[in-house]
Amino acid sequence: MVDMCRLVFTFAFIFVLILLQGLFGSNYGGIIDPSALEMFVDELPDMPRIKGFDIVNGVRVTKSLDIGMFHKTWKFHRDLPPTPVFAYGLSQETATVPGPTIETLQGIHTYITWRNYLPSKHILPWDPTIPTAMPHSSTGIPTVVHLHGGIDEPQSDGHANAWFTAGFRDRGPSWTKEKYHYDNMQHPGTLWYHDHAMGLTRVNILAGLFGAYIIRQPSVELTLQMPYEEEFDRPLLMFDRNFNKDGSIFMNSTGNNPSIHPQWRPEYFADVIIVNGKAWPYMIVRRRRYRFRIINTSNARFFSFYFDNGLEFIHIGSDSAYNNKPIRLNKILLAPSEIAVVLIDFTESNSSSATLCNDAPYPFPSGDQVNKRNSKIMKFIITAGHERDTTRLPTTLIKYPPPNPTSASITRYIVMYEYTSNTDEPTHMYINAKPFEAPVTETPKVGATEIWTVINLTEDTHPLHIHLGLILALNQTKVVGVDEFKSCMMELNDATKCKVDKYVRGETIQVPAHEKGWKNVYKMMPGCETTILVRFSYIHSNESYPFDATAEPGYIYHCHVSDISFNMFVFWIIRSLPARS
Repeated sequence: MVDMCRLVFTFAFIFVLILLQGLFGSNYGGIIDPSALEMFVDELPDMPRIKGFDIVNGVRVTKSLDIGMFHKTWKFHRDLPPTPVFAYGLSQETATVPGPTIETLQGIHTYITWRNYLPSKHILPWDPTIPTAMPHSSTGIPTVVHLHGGIDEPQSDGHANAWFTAGFRDRGPSWTKEKYHYDNMQHPGTLWYHDHAMGLTRVNILAGLFGAYIIRQPSVELTLQMPYEEEFDRPLLMFDRNFNKDGSIFMNSTGNNPSIHPQWRPEYFADVIIVNGKAWPYMIVRRRRYRFRIINTSNARFFSFYFDNGLEFIHIGSDSAYNNKPIRLNKILLAPSEIAVVLIDFTESNSSSATLCNDAPYPFPSGDQVNKRNSKIMKFIITAGHERDTTRLPTTLIKYPPPNPTSASITRYIVMYEYTSNTDEPTHMYINAKPFEAPVTETPKVGATEIWTVINLTEDTHPLHIHLGLILALNQTKVVGVDEFKSCMMELNDATKCKVDKYVRGETIQVPAHEKGWKNVYKMMPGCETTILVRFSYIHSNESYPFDATAEPGYIYHCHVSDISFNMFVFWIIRSLPARS
């Protein structure tokens, strides 16, 4: 009788599968094959631009903005059904993925009230077994906005515990106020804003909550005579996604350690490459110079960019700062959250089109090789005939006051560990063997310059991002006897007691020329010690901040592989900086 019941159940199950296949196709329940989506059929959008300042009687003045987070649908490709997303915008109708480009002026303050209009339930699966923002009412989606690269008061920095739900009904323990204040007093450059909520950053970014933010300083930048007008100065926000057959974003809902974390995975990789909200778009360009602000907004994917026709990049800025001088490159490697500002001179192309390509393994640097889909980014279609171009390529750009490494007030050891299960799958990652909740150990003084020695004992490259402070890479050295050193560190958690100098004596890796300037992210290579100078003041003037940087809730630093950092705590708070020095 039992066998007969099993047989009936089996036939019923097969019948249901056949019925579902007839209704929804043979891949019911699976993702869309990226090869079914034709490349270069959608034109590259320029995201809406919002001014973060007003002009009154010819004078530029402070402006207040209300920017919302909305649930809507977005067309990522001509042949994809509309995709449910979370999007930033002034209204639901105008909200976009990525969000609008916010353009501000150096020295003119911008105020933004970030409003959460999201539904009670998320559109993507998330794992409550990891430390996560949990609304008191158990409904609503926590969000908080961090301006990446911004030098702002701690109350407006987007602390991971400063989250809030729709209507500010529920608020995290570090929440302080509704209206954020961005001073825009720092040097001109490219930044980006994105969700930063504890444990939900990975899914909120995947859902679409990110956008570009530009600080301009015409009095300085226009003298360089580089492309500056909107038509020729374009942000390019790049990321990867996969999609279900109904157009929704695919995210694996089974964890790599399901008995520990049912859903959480340490990295998200996908094969559909998206730029400014369109999969493998094309852009028609004229034979002249363009400026592109390339922002890697992927959760975990590195991009190694190059052109299929040998066209060069003229690298002028890294993250939020300019280089001292332009640097010509055939390739540019960008980690998640890194920014490269480049000029491309299309008069130098010997063909009528140029495809931007990628050959970075994933995870980087020792993961899978790229395939036919994720090795292509976008296509530039170059119009015939030359035109008069009044821009130029200056020999020098912006020179900031030179730092003095010998003036560093303190040297800190920052060691990254990865912990695994008995199946050798990652379960979490700590810095200096401490979780997020541990007492604060980094308390730099305002105006201080410090040397941080970062040792990456994991197998992957980790982009380290420090809020408030800026980074200047000095050198990288390979660690010998990694396993032995790691074993000692996991027992003693003290680099000095583990005789770090005994192990940091391998090959020296030179800092690439285009990464020798000030940055807010730096790639920490596996099995290496990276020495960075960290500055806690304005780099263009060496002046202190106009706000109280010692206030709560403080600042954080972390790895910017967002699948790891905001779930497994690759950071902790610098809760209160000592009084100004």
